[in-house]
Amino acid sequence: MARLLEPIKIMNMHLTNRLVMPPMATAKAMPDGRVSPEILAHYKEKSAGGYIGMIIIEHSYVSFEGKANERQLSVADDSVIDGLRELADIIHNQGSRTVVEINHAGSAASSDIIGTTPVAPSAINNPRKSSAPRELAKEEITGLVQAFAAAASRVKTAGFDGVEIHSAHGFLLNQFFSPLTNQRSDEYGGELNKRIKIHLEVIKAVREAVGPDYPVLLRLGASDYCAGGSTIEDSIVAAQAFVITGIDVLDVSGGFCGFAIPGASPQGYFAPLTEALKQVINIPVILTGGITDADVAEKLLQENKADLIGVGRAVLADSLWAKKAVETLRSRRPA
Repeated sequence: MARLLEPIKIMNMHLTNRLVMPPMATAKAMPDGRVSPEILAHYKEKSAGGYIGMIIIEHSYVSFEGKANERQLSVADDSVIDGLRELADIIHNQGSRTVVEINHAGSAASSDIIGTTPVAPSAINNPRKSSAPRELAKEEITGLVQAFAAAASRVKTAGFDGVEIHSAHGFLLNQFFSPLTNQRSDEYGGELNKRIKIHLEVIKAVREAVGPDYPVLLRLGASDYCAGGSTIEDSIVAAQAFVITGIDVLDVSGGFCGFAIPGASPQGYFAPLTEALKQVINIPVILTGGITDADVAEKLLQENKADLIGVGRAVLADSLWAKKAVETLRSRRPA
């Protein structure tokens, strides 16, 4: 059997194959962040036939001050649970499992949207944004940790199969991780073990909120790919600490470079990161990065670069991509 078609069990979540639709913002939510008919239609179309093993719902804000953009999904209060439950049901009815990515934008938020000054580990401009943030007080960090935990609890209550903590693409947890934006002098800044203190607190709080058997994923911007930023060496140390603290899957992407590497063109361009991380952790690793060909996805799995493959832009452009990929691989099975 092709590796891409092999099932995999993650805690109490059974996936029919190794194909993942990674989180991709649609800006289709209601203005207040609740699930809209457009969101339901989008994910019904993408999950049709259950050809994708796991669909990760786009990043959803854990508190209003962490809202990244207009019409972003919310997991910030209990009023969103009914709509999220409807979304989970639609995807389950197609045969796929589904996870929600929870996020706080930090300095990537806009004061025009949130109505106040964005917060950050340090009062340093976000390299991907122009707005100047203010530094979080220590007591505010405790509140942020609690917001992630409460959001995770809502995701579980709504019937999703797991929750993913977002620490990539220049958002708040990535801002703590990266030396570019974390220049605090307290226990949340400085050397790496201090820069990931908030991550460990979020993981622990989320785990306590959802229980021992519920899958907790973390999306890690494993390198900023720029001078003075985070490196794969940082991520190797951090990932081991994350696993010990309680994550079940590591979803690897870029840091302040975003979901792409400047100048990188090969499909699966984050493979050097996942390959290095797989050598030091014993949980499933998701690889994304410009993958558009099922044979390339299969080869990356065969070469043990990852355990699951995320295909984003190709699925966004062609809702039948997964169906065609799975059926092509099935047709090659020996009679």
